[in-house]
Amino acid sequence: FKKSGDRIYVIGAMKEDISSSEYLTGYHEVKNSPAPYFNLETEVKVQNAVKNLIYEQVVSSAHDVSEGGLFITLLESAMAGRKGFEIETDPDMRKDAFLFGESQSRVVVTVKDSKEDEFLDLINQHDVDFSCLGVVTSALIYVDKAKWGVSSAMQDIYEGALEKALNG
Repeated sequence: FKKSGDRIYVIGAMKEDISSSEYLTGYHEVKNSPAPYFNLETEVKVQNAVKNLIYEQVVSSAHDVSEGGLFITLLESAMAGRKGFEIETDPDMRKDAFLFGESQSRVVVTVKDSKEDEFLDLINQHDVDFSCLGVVTSALIYVDKAKWGVSSAMQDIYEGALEKALNG
């Protein structure tokens, strides 16, 4: 993430799917489950849309949703830019699936206010789902208006996890 106040969008459909996710195996200790949702045609459409948005210079940042799901993607983007984020989950979807599901064909992008109209014009030219999740903040992390913490504290935990696991 580059600047506080930038809008955060996810390009690609949000699926209520936690299959084979780190969350399912690590938190719920379910070792065997189906692969997460993936559709090759959708993946091509999403990648072409993102490529076009980058080419037209209407996005400030882009990060694919993969291991750890949407929340980890947002956290990695926040940590890289020394920022935070405020998002709203979909009330029609399980919160754990929304935040930690690893279904494919999703990319998180940020857009400056001055580029938002151009972004919307371009993304609407592509046959892809997209939605606004929230905004980049200076350091705090909020999910559904609840404070989850400060990105720098989460970064310490994130970056020290391997060392902690190795040292028992």
